[in-house]
Amino acid sequence: MARGLNGSANGSSQWHGNEQGVEARRPGGESNMPPEVIDVLPAVVGVHTTIPEDRRSAQTLGSEREGHGVVIDDEGLIVTIGYLIMEADTITITNSEGESLPATIIGYDYESGFGLVRTRRAFPDVRPMPFGDSDALSLRSEAYVAGVGGEKAALKVKIAGRREFAGYWEYLLDNAIFTVPAYPLWGGSALVGMDGTLMGVGSLLVQEALGPGAPAFPGNMYVPINRLKPVFEQLVENGKLSTPSRPWLGLYTVEHMGQLVVGGISDGGPSDRAGLKRGDVLQALNGEVLDDVADFYRKLWASGPAGTAITLRMERDNDAFEVTVRTGDRATYHKYGKD
Repeated sequence: MARGLNGSANGSSQWHGNEQGVEARRPGGESNMPPEVIDVLPAVVGVHTTIPEDRRSAQTLGSEREGHGVVIDDEGLIVTIGYLIMEADTITITNSEGESLPATIIGYDYESGFGLVRTRRAFPDVRPMPFGDSDALSLRSEAYVAGVGGEKAALKVKIAGRREFAGYWEYLLDNAIFTVPAYPLWGGSALVGMDGTLMGVGSLLVQEALGPGAPAFPGNMYVPINRLKPVFEQLVENGKLSTPSRPWLGLYTVEHMGQLVVGGISDGGPSDRAGLKRGDVLQALNGEVLDDVADFYRKLWASGPAGTAITLRMERDNDAFEVTVRTGDRATYHKYGKD
């Protein structure tokens, strides 16, 4: 995984000043927030993790991370965004009353980006937030985003788009949710429907929330909760998906002037071992020309399970060459726990 588009890894914006758009209250203190939303806000909790300095993700995501999560059952199960808990050896969950509990990792889905943790006991008087139907959110639908802290930490938003999102860290969502205005503490925050159900979990700050070709306008990208539903039981029971792992290259790929360019390489990953370098241009995979980042990922994942060897046609310093890379399993690249 990689950090947010503004360079922050913990879901906290570097922007300061007036928290524009934070939910206003009517004269006299009466809330204009739907009661269904108010009732579930205590389910949004704070997530603090520590990661040993020698873990690989500590270099890019930091050794301490802050964000949010959402309580989703009566036994302390919490869903959050995965990069907050990646390689963590300690996890602390804090509710809106300031009470803190330790937690352990239950599951991580690299494909969607969701992570699950569980506290050793449930917080008292916290009603779990039920899953909603994120497919019901369409352009200009209204919702709320919320962090830990109740109404003061909630923001009314509109859906700015439902579209594909390709992340440079070998990540692809077919139907990501984009919201405006931007929420400054997005990592693991809850996207709450007007009926008080969980619609998505906060992943990124983006500068072009309105989509390609539209004027730049900051907003957030949320991972739809419907993406979690088909794999939820597998994650709870096994900690990961039961299907074979996707092939992983350890490449950070960006589009630049119509070309796919290697923007970074995971140290010790498959591409690093194969000798690829930052600035190399990707042209084809197994003889098939690559159109864009999303096309690259689809062709890569269709090549076979993790461990499959693929051939990349590259360009470096105006010289074309081919290289065979033995793909890896991203899950085995990272370490968890205190070992």
